[in-house]
Amino acid sequence: MPNISSVSEFLLLALTDTRELQLLHFALFLGIYLAALLGNGFILSAVACNHRLHTPMYFFLLNLALLDLGCISTTLPKAMTNALWDTRAISYQGCAAQVFFLFFFIGAEYSLLTVMAYDRYVAICKPLHYGSLLGSRACAQMAANAWGSGFLNAVLHTATAFSLPLCQGNAVDQFFCEIPQILKLSCSDAYLREAGLLVVSACLAFGCFVFIVLSYVQIFRAVLRMPFEQGRHKAFSMCLPHLVVTSLMVSTGIFAYLKPKSISSPSLDLVVSLLYSVVPPAANPLIYSMRNQELKVAVRKLFLYVLLKHQCC
Repeated sequence: MPNISSVSEFLLLALTDTRELQLLHFALFLGIYLAALLGNGFILSAVACNHRLHTPMYFFLLNLALLDLGCISTTLPKAMTNALWDTRAISYQGCAAQVFFLFFFIGAEYSLLTVMAYDRYVAICKPLHYGSLLGSRACAQMAANAWGSGFLNAVLHTATAFSLPLCQGNAVDQFFCEIPQILKLSCSDAYLREAGLLVVSACLAFGCFVFIVLSYVQIFRAVLRMPFEQGRHKAFSMCLPHLVVTSLMVSTGIFAYLKPKSISSPSLDLVVSLLYSVVPPAANPLIYSMRNQELKVAVRKLFLYVLLKHQCC
């Protein structure tokens, strides 16, 4: 049986064998990718160019946009290439790179969402201490820790997964490389080490989720005690988008990596993978800008500036 040393490439999942549908998938992925690029690009530019948005909340949002761009750029460009050129192949190094960067960006993003929950907790429950607890140095350290935790998580999982001997061929039942699909190709007992590491990571992620939930319990209690309707509305506008994004990532990510084999199927795996790797990066700009008036105004001004400058040229 072949082992890892004899595998030079993997075969990704072919979404369809019909040429017309392949081109349709390419167009669909391209539209989602461009929407993610434009949405996150506008948030990055708006936060960077508007001095009123140079606050901890928007600093973390800028980091979130960077992570979203990296996450969606890890999976969709290769899927678009395969759909356009009617191929399934990805090199061994390319597959390892996809696994590494996906874990890196998603792990860092989840850590950042935990930091953002703390930021909202301090802003609403301890407003008088906001400047001291979330100064520029503290924010930079928390953001660096989020990126660093994602990097460490990615190194551990990628090194462990790609040290496994592969005994089940090289066909990956997914349109990008992910660890659950690599484990399906490994020998019967060899995957236990990586499976144990996934469980440990899931426990840490669950601990972060408990912290986020407890933070929001305190936040909502404080919001409901606010005397003015406008203050409550502003607080909910800041918190609800973050809660929606976090819930989507946690539920789909844990289900994708820890679901029992008995309920696994190619169609279900495909839907779940889209929900945790493609939908959040594309939807985050819309979710965060829809209920945030300051960000909407900044993005609108930037869009009008770019449009007017283009017309003048």
